[in-house]
Amino acid sequence: MDRPPAMFIADSLGLDFLNSVATPDDTPVDWINDGDGLIDWLAQARLVPPDELHALKARATPGELDKVADEARALREWFRKFVRKHAGRPLTAASLKELGPLNSLLERDEAFSRIESGHRGGALSLRTKRRWRTPQAMLLPVGEALAKFVCEEDFTDVKQCEGHNCTMLFVDHTRRRARRWCIMAVCGNRAKQAAHRSRLKGQQ
Repeated sequence: MDRPPAMFIADSLGLDFLNSVATPDDTPVDWINDGDGLIDWLAQARLVPPDELHALKARATPGELDKVADEARALREWFRKFVRKHAGRPLTAASLKELGPLNSLLERDEAFSRIESGHRGGALSLRTKRRWRTPQAMLLPVGEALAKFVCEEDFTDVKQCEGHNCTMLFVDHTRRRARRWCIMAVCGNRAKQAAHRSRLKGQQ
């Protein structure tokens, strides 16, 4: 399936994962509807190093990547319900009991730290690495992005685009919290054009 480039408009990678299924230009697109789509989305999100994605794809058994994509979609829809339930108000410690599936995913991680040369060969630095033993490991950085979103963002600022039929979610980091659209050039302009047509019709 030919897919347009993935959309990263949420100002939060965790919500961008939810937006990996959307309806741009009135045409529904699921960027992770199969294993190849998941690999492509992870590459565009820069969540997994390209060489690791290539190696994982080469080692995968037939149907294995599609199965991981199934898991990714299930994770996405579970997290979408969680976000929609809590959007618009601060998240509290009481919601921790709902996050069991996410914590279970995070517990599968095989991350470790390693000393490497710094940027442009400068001072040494400690960096976190991950062992990519199986295709299921591709879900680990997604889980990490969701966890960061839960712990670092104010759910009061989570909004859904006001565009007609648009399902995109985003975090409103504008100074006055006045953002209304996923992309002003798309949904914002459509709304302006619709309002203009409505005014013209009212004048007739």
